[in-house]
Amino acid sequence: MTEAKTATKKKRAPNKKAPSKDWNPRIVVFACNWCSYAGADTAGVARLEHQPHFRIIRVMCSGRIQPGFVLKAFEKGADGVLVSGCHFGDCHYIFGNHRAVEQFDKTMKMVKLLGIEEGRLRLEWISAAEGIRFAQVINEFTDQVRELGPSPLSRAVHDSSSEEVGDA
Repeated sequence: MTEAKTATKKKRAPNKKAPSKDWNPRIVVFACNWCSYAGADTAGVARLEHQPHFRIIRVMCSGRIQPGFVLKAFEKGADGVLVSGCHFGDCHYIFGNHRAVEQFDKTMKMVKLLGIEEGRLRLEWISAAEGIRFAQVINEFTDQVRELGPSPLSRAVHDSSSEEVGDA
């Protein structure tokens, strides 16, 4: 092999493959019990087509989602995290969605600091009657995360899962 070919191979970024269309991201959805979770249920009952590549975690209020919850989801292998709550003025806890915005801003700063792309984290307001909107948001977010490819943290989780646990 010539030196020119060797130099060219060294310049390529390691593990930076374009994501295939067959790859499906792992999405974690934190959904408010009163609105967004019910919106997801409405989408299911109406048999609306949407991406199935997410796990939904029901929380009593979107204002309860602390940065640690989102970071733990990324640490455990999530490629994207969606936080969803009631529209402003509809919160059962009066100010919960305002608190969600505060927590989301803190979380976004931490995500940027860790070098995770902003597109992997999203905040949405979805009511119980908005099953169609829930399906649209899930489809858009899944496509967005698919374009970004596997999370850098997700790759690390999958790489380390083949190693023996407990060596720390």
